[in-house]
Formats: sequence, structure tokens, C-alpha cells
Amino acid sequence: MNDATPLWQPTPERAEATRLGRFLRDVGKDVADVTDMASLWQWSVDHPADFWRRMWELGDIHGDMGSVVFDPGDGSDPRSARFFPGARLNFAENLLRRDGEGEDGDKEAIVAWNENGRHRTLTWEALRQEVAAFAAGLRAAGVGQGDRVAGFLPNIPEAIIAMLATTSLGAVWSSSSPDFGVEGVLDRFGQIEPKVLITARGYVYSGKSYDSLSKVATIVEKLPSVETVVIAPYGESTCDVPNAVTWADFAQRDAELSFEPLPFDHPLYILYSSGTTGLPKCMVHGAGGTLIQHLKEHILHTDLSANDRILYVTTCGWMMWNWLASALAVGATVVLYDGAIVKPEPDILWRLAATERLTVFGTSAKYLALIEKADLHPGRDHDLSALQTILSTGSPLLPESYDYVYREIKGDLLLASISGGTDIVSCFALGNPIGPVHRGELQTRGLGMSVEILDPDTEAIVGEPGELCCTKPFPSMPVAFWNDPEGERYHRAYFDHFEGIWRHGDWATLTERGGLIIHGRSDATLNPGGVRIGTAEIYRQVETFDTILESLVIGQTWQDDVRIVLFVRMQPGHRLDDDLREKIKLRVRHHASPHHVPRVILQVDDLPRTRSGKITELAVKAVVEGRAVDNAHALANPEALEYFRDRVELGS
Repeated sequence: MNDATPLWQPTPERAEATRLGRFLRDVGKDVADVTDMASLWQWSVDHPADFWRRMWELGDIHGDMGSVVFDPGDGSDPRSARFFPGARLNFAENLLRRDGEGEDGDKEAIVAWNENGRHRTLTWEALRQEVAAFAAGLRAAGVGQGDRVAGFLPNIPEAIIAMLATTSLGAVWSSSSPDFGVEGVLDRFGQIEPKVLITARGYVYSGKSYDSLSKVATIVEKLPSVETVVIAPYGESTCDVPNAVTWADFAQRDAELSFEPLPFDHPLYILYSSGTTGLPKCMVHGAGGTLIQHLKEHILHTDLSANDRILYVTTCGWMMWNWLASALAVGATVVLYDGAIVKPEPDILWRLAATERLTVFGTSAKYLALIEKADLHPGRDHDLSALQTILSTGSPLLPESYDYVYREIKGDLLLASISGGTDIVSCFALGNPIGPVHRGELQTRGLGMSVEILDPDTEAIVGEPGELCCTKPFPSMPVAFWNDPEGERYHRAYFDHFEGIWRHGDWATLTERGGLIIHGRSDATLNPGGVRIGTAEIYRQVETFDTILESLVIGQTWQDDVRIVLFVRMQPGHRLDDDLREKIKLRVRHHASPHHVPRVILQVDDLPRTRSGKITELAVKAVVEGRAVDNAHALANPEALEYFRDRVELGS
């Protein structure tokens, strides 16, 4: 199929019925030149006060909006701008707005699955009661505004309950998944010094049980700020932890739920960079900015409502967990999954989708590529009649994966590849429920986000690759970095490259029709012979080979130039040989360009990846070139780096 031909587009009736369609019509009644998605986006970035005021109203945010929506600051530094500077609200209150009575009270708020299937449900009434009880426990433990509460937890309801309880008090929530090693946890929580640490006894992954408390005992020993450890009733362990109390003993039943009204920029979350090039950056996100940005993305870009049931496959160490939790603010049922995604049951997520009648299924691009290689047929084998939307993020979604979704999962749904990051706890590019889906292309820039592709002279370009930037302030910019009083690290992270302009670090192209193509990270782009190439362009070709499970590409400094080196991980029972090497080179040459062709192709048994599952090209490049990898323990599988060290094929 020609990439100019849409793979899918909504019927006029479906488009008109979406919340984005209604919003477009409402704005168009007041602003004559707003008639389609392109003009709506332009209006939203040109008139931020009008757009974000409407978003507050559309999201029905509980709180006092104040008299000013947007203060541009001094104009020279985007960080001086303020959204809703006089507003007062509470994040948890907005996620728990269901009153716990009548029909709403009986409706499922959270459904939790693991590898054994569904294991817990919470109605809205039960969720509010659990949050009230745990908040009372935190208050009794001396937790108040600005204190940090940390979760070292599997993706279970207790994580959301504890987060809501924490934020109801004005304390700050931070979390990681229990597969982190002790040093990785200390690199993160050691910087923010939490007062309370919440954990579970353990968890199950790929059919194996793992103990969490033995790690926690070591963590607490080296983290003197922790006064109380709360243990959730999940998993197995016999280890003793100092100052530990069970969840049941900590929570205070029959407590009243209350919410502390706080400023718009009051710290809500502390999230972390991957930490593979030094200590993780601790990004502090504000309550109001996170809330209104997530409401925009859920309501307008995902068409989420109280009638929906949404799953995003994530851990508590990835920002998509925070994004998923915010779906409670529109009244949707949030479905959690904890465990392996293909073992021991290859299609467990599709059994979950059918059983729970999911309307929105969120996952990673790698997962969709993986199940295609595994020859899964979800649409044939499961009842996915309720499914309306598939979301994908984590890395660029290969064009072939678009084909697979519409061929083997469902032909009539919105496939939205979305892109953003921990840095903004949200997205720059998202779905467009009223527009077509084009193969290999993210549908639209986020409303209210002045996303442009810039060349080295900061000129906006269309149809050719450049730096993905946001040229105007937006509400979900971090309010600060932790322990960065002068803001130097914050400025260096985003504003050093183009002064006063947020440079996100993605190498991307804005298409003529307003979509985006992400070619890879800017710092991982390849430069052979001075030609700048995005890694995604090579992955797209290499991973079409059924015998290749996944791949990683780097640019190796070589003889005063750069040569492209490709590493492949083969499917079980297959080996890389010269015949396959030549086929790879021919395909890359034919479908990309001669500049993209790898000079060296090698097989490895595993690829190093971050805790959120992203393959880390920079760590491999460092190993290949004989440089140290800072904080290798921040990787999920640092031992995989050894497959790249001292390879004779890469020597001089």
C-alpha cells in the first residue's frame, strides 16, 4: 500500500461523535478560522490562555482556576512562564471525583491482572475508602506537604492507592519497579530522601517468584531518611526489614477522605532519567501541569471517557504508569497488568483484552514487533469487538507493525503511535481520533504544544529531518530538577542547544500533512561520511527478517570517520551467516540508501536495555569504543554489555 493512502480513517459519524470532534466544533463557533485539526492546533499554540482555559473547563477540574490562565514571564526563558499562577487544586481529588455512591460507587475503578489472571478489583467506593485509610496512616507517620513517599512496587492497586493517598496530603510521590537492583534504587531514592518506603513482599515474572524484601532490607540500611517501611500483601518473602509494618496495620480504617488544596505548580511526582550516563536526573513535575496535560491527552487525543476500560502495559518505573493512573480523572476503568508479557502464556494480554472488554490497549512498539515475529493472531483467536484504540510508544513503531495491527489484530480501530517522555510526563505527538492513520507516521502534534522540527539555524522545516523542539512554554514542563537550586542542570538538559527553546533530543520529520516521523534519538544518530542518519531507518529494514528477533545499531568511530555497525539477536535455532549479512545489506541499500548500509554485522545473545525496555545504543557505543559505561547497574540487564566488549571484528 502506498504510504500516502490511509490505513484507516474514522467514519464521519465516528469522528463527529468523538470528544475531539465536539471540541473542534465548539471552538469553531467562536473562532471562525478553526475548521479542522491543523487550524485547531495552530490556534491552540497561538492562543495558550484561551486553549488551556477551555481545557480546564472541558476536563471539569475541581479547584479554583484563579483569574490568570497564562503569564508568559519575561519572554527570554520559557521557565519563567506560569500557567494558572493563582489556581488551587488537589491532584488526588481530581482522580477520585466519583462520589462513591450509587451507580458510580459500584462501577469498577481498578482491575488488576498478573500472570495467573485477574486477582483484584476495586470499585470507586472501595478505592476512595482505601485511599482515605492509607492517607490517615501517612498522616499519623508524620507525612505532610513536600515530604517524599517512595514506592518500590509491582504494578498492583496498592501503588495507585499509595500515590493517591500521598498526593491528597500534598506530599510527593516517586516510584520504581522491583526489578531494579539495590544500587539503581539508591541512585534514585537516595537523592530525594523519602520518609516512607512502600514495597511488596515480592512478585512473579515468567513463572518465577522473586523476593523484594531482601533488597529492601539493604536499601533501608543505606537510606537513613526512611522512617517507616510499609509492606503490601503481594508476593512471597521471609526476610525481616527494620521499621517495617504491614499494609493492614499501617492503614487506618474508617478515616475520612480529605484533600489539601495546593498551588498549580506544587510538586506531585519525581521521575527519573534512565541513569545510564551518570546519576539519574530527578525531574519534579507539578500537580496542575500533569493533570491538565493528561486530561487533554486522554479526552481529546485518545477519546477516553467514563465508559472506557484502558490498559497500558507498564511498570511503576516508567512514566506511562503515571499517565495510565490519570485515566481515573475521566472516570475510566484502569486495568493493571503485572508480569511477563509473552511467557509463560504468549497471548495473555489478548486474553486479558477480551475478558475485560478493553476499549483502549496501550503497549510498546517492541511488543507489537515481538508478537508479529511469534506469529500471534490476536484478532482471530480472541474477541476484540470492544477494542477501539491501540496506543504504542517507547520507540518508533515500524511501518510493518502498522500493517500487522490492521491485518492481525483489528481492521477498524485507531492505531496511535505516541511520543514524549519522562521529561514532560506526557507527549509531544499523539493520536488524532478524527483523522486518518498513515503507515509509519504519528498522526499529530499535541494540542497546545508548539512542536516544530528545527534545522541548525533554528529555522522550522517540513519534509526533512531535524531536531524535535517545542518553541513555546507548556504546562507539563518540570517545575524543577531535584537539588538544582539555580536551575543549571535543568537549563543544560533542554535549553543549551537552542537558547530559550526546548530541544527534546529526538531526530524527526514533520510531514506535509502535519504528522511526525521519529527517526531515533538525536544523540544516537549516525554520521557516516557526514550524512546524518536516524537509527530507526535501519531498524525498519533489518527487523523485516523473520529470523532476526531484534537489533541494535551504532556508529563506531573509525579511521577519522564513522562506520555503521549492526548487532542482531537471532530467533532461537537460527544463526547469522554471510548469506543473511548480504541480504540485510541489499535490503538496507535498496529500501533506505547506500549511506545506511552497515559495514559490520555481528550476532549477539542479548541487547542491553533500560528498565522501561528501551534498547540503549549509547552504552553499547561506549563499550565498543573502550569507554566506561557510567551507572551500568541502571540497566535492566547490564551483563549483556559483555557481548560487545573486545570484539575482534571491531578492532583496529
